[in-house]
Amino acid sequence: MIPIAKPLISDEEINAVTEVLKSGMLASGKEVKEFEKEFAQYLGAKHGIAVVNGTAALDVALRALKIGPGDEVITTPFTFIASANAILFQGARPVFADIDPKTYNLDPNDVLEKITDKTKAIVVVHLYGQPADMKAFKEIAEDYKLYLVEDCAQAHGAEFEGQKVGTFGDIAAFSFYPTKNMTTGEGGMVVTNNDELAKRADLIRNHGQAEKYLHVELGYNLRMTNINAAIGRVQLRRLDAWNEKRIENAKLLSEGISKIDGLTPPYVDERAKHVFHQYVIRVEDDFPLIRDELMTKLREKGIGNAIHYPIPVHHQPFYQKLGYPKDICPNAIEVSKRVLSLPVHPAVSEEDIAYIVSTLKMLYES
Repeated sequence: MIPIAKPLISDEEINAVTEVLKSGMLASGKEVKEFEKEFAQYLGAKHGIAVVNGTAALDVALRALKIGPGDEVITTPFTFIASANAILFQGARPVFADIDPKTYNLDPNDVLEKITDKTKAIVVVHLYGQPADMKAFKEIAEDYKLYLVEDCAQAHGAEFEGQKVGTFGDIAAFSFYPTKNMTTGEGGMVVTNNDELAKRADLIRNHGQAEKYLHVELGYNLRMTNINAAIGRVQLRRLDAWNEKRIENAKLLSEGISKIDGLTPPYVDERAKHVFHQYVIRVEDDFPLIRDELMTKLREKGIGNAIHYPIPVHHQPFYQKLGYPKDICPNAIEVSKRVLSLPVHPAVSEEDIAYIVSTLKMLYES
């Protein structure tokens, strides 16, 4: 089986973890501080605040902005549910704007239609590793005096017009889940250039503690451990090479898949560096199998695949209980019925790609 995702762990990560275990300093400490500094420097940002996962990073980011009850926050329904849930955690209301049917990212024009006097922020997701149109979103945020939050959970190292994502908005959130372009096992990072937001994020993730046993506001325990940070520091050094391999694999896949009628390879915005956390095709009406049938056939042939995402957030049962209408965001609904993710990670070989393409061609012709 060619897996849809595969964390790459070497002796270097194992040795780094072993050194932490031998040190006896397992909780948040020196390794975390170094990882925060190195990750922020990699992005060209001022502050990194490490937390336990990407969902926590989003929660802390929005809490640092003092988003709260009565506020509306615009985001995409075509994403992992945490992007919207983090808004609910604040007591605020997610407002869903539709996606661009080519990039699958939030459509700036539809965002403009959703702004009200209650709108406080926009959460922009860089889906699959492709940056959203940050030029447009920065202009919108500035014109309407809104906070701009970047959900970079799938976009480590991605760039828009030569600038790394996570550095455009007021604050950003990254995830280091094992399937991501780099991992810490579980982990997340809040990134900002704003000193005050960084200070608030640090308080929130550590019991609201300004100094030992002095608690100045309500906070959580969301600290990353030295064990996780040790893995992350090694992974960060390998990230650029891994991203280049993903880009190379995506190019080879697209060269083959573009010749198969009924399958649409990913569109790449010419202003963006897409780092292909996922390689996502569309299964069109003129392909002889519907998307779910193709999924099954590929798995039978030993090709891992997945749907990211089969149900738009506003169609999820919990969001239906909150009263969201089903007929909003038609592009997101349509895309959710057609997308299919294929293996693109750095462990995928050229032979694997040739097999994936030839299998898709065979399924079209049979």
